[in-house]
Amino acid sequence: MTRAGFDFRFGATHCNSFPSSIMSTRNQVIDFQTLRTLANVDGFYLLGYAWLFGMSLWISFFGGVIAFRALPRHQFGALQHKVFPVYFVQSILLSGGLLTFWVFKHPDVATHAFKPWYADVAQAYALGTVLVGQGLNYFVVGPMTGRIMFKRQKQEKEEGKAYNDAGVSAEMKALNRQFGSLHGISSLFNLAAVIALGIHGLWIGNVGVKGY
Repeated sequence: MTRAGFDFRFGATHCNSFPSSIMSTRNQVIDFQTLRTLANVDGFYLLGYAWLFGMSLWISFFGGVIAFRALPRHQFGALQHKVFPVYFVQSILLSGGLLTFWVFKHPDVATHAFKPWYADVAQAYALGTVLVGQGLNYFVVGPMTGRIMFKRQKQEKEEGKAYNDAGVSAEMKALNRQFGSLHGISSLFNLAAVIALGIHGLWIGNVGVKGY
C-alpha cells in the first residue's frame, strides 16, 4: 500500500504485534513476569532513542542558551568546547546502534537501500543523517571551529579589543568570518540531526519498532 509517495509495505503490518503478555489491557496487574518481559531489545531501542533525542533537544535549545546567558563569553566558549565532543560522540554511538538495530530488524532496508520513498528505508536514512552529520561535526567541523575560537581569543588579547569592537584588525575580521561560517555549518548539521530524530520519533510512535 502506498500513500503520499511512501511505501508502507515494510513494517506497517507489525505496528500492533506486541507480546501478548504486555499488551495494554484495562486494570492490568503488573507482576515480576511482566517486568521481565519489558526488558527486551525493542524496549531498549526506545530507551536509546529517548536518550539521543532528549539529549539533542537539551544541548541544542536549552543547555547552550542557559550557559550563554549565565557565563562570560570566554568561559562559555571553554564549556562548549568540552561539552560538544561528548555530545557528538554519544550521538554517533547511539545513532549508529539504532541504525544497526533498525537494519537488522528490517532486512529489506538493505535490499532497497536506494529507495528512500519506502518507509523503513526512510527511517534508516533519518538515523543515517544523525550519524553522518554528528560524525562530521566531531571529526571535522568541531575541531576546526575550536581552533578558530581559541585563535580569535588570542587575537583579542593581542589587540586589547573584543572581536566585535569597532576598529578591529583585518586578521580579526577574517577570523570572525571563518568562525561564523564553521559555526553555521555545525549548527546546520546539528539541526538536521534533531529534525531527523523528530521524524523518526513520530514514525516509531505510530508504527512501532517491530521488524519482520
